[in-house]
Amino acid sequence: MFSKNRVSETGAKNAEAEKKPQEPRQAMTTNETPKPAAPKAKPPASTLSSDLMVQGNLRTTGDIQVEGQIEGDIRAHLLTVGEGATVKGEVVADDVVVNGRVVGRVRGLKVRLTSTARVEGDIIHKTIAIESGAHFEGSVQRQEDPLNGGNAKPVKPAIEKQA
Repeated sequence: MFSKNRVSETGAKNAEAEKKPQEPRQAMTTNETPKPAAPKAKPPASTLSSDLMVQGNLRTTGDIQVEGQIEGDIRAHLLTVGEGATVKGEVVADDVVVNGRVVGRVRGLKVRLTSTARVEGDIIHKTIAIESGAHFEGSVQRQEDPLNGGNAKPVKPAIEKQA
């Protein structure tokens, strides 16, 4: 019977578009700066290979993946300690994932010890996850701001006993 063809479809769309009021376009003034098209891409994590031994402190605002041996303190955004890696020193990061061995204090907003982790030292955290099989010797303390360097007071429990 009747069928639409492409000419009648595009004509109907154009007629509808003409009926809709057009929004005025605003011209950019000379003192306005154009917005960047996309945010900067995050650089990949720095990887310290398994044959690398570092004596000294490491500090970055980025991510570090340790596969070798570190004797010194580490401060980073995200720190991942690989299965064969050993860190002897204090670890401070927003996110800490331990698959290998850490001898020293661990401070982080989120700390995760996987099943292959071996930690000898205290852990100060906001949230913690310890998988079955992980080895841990030390104390665990929750703080609202664990990155503060130990100056923050521990979080009081929500329920207190009254005498």
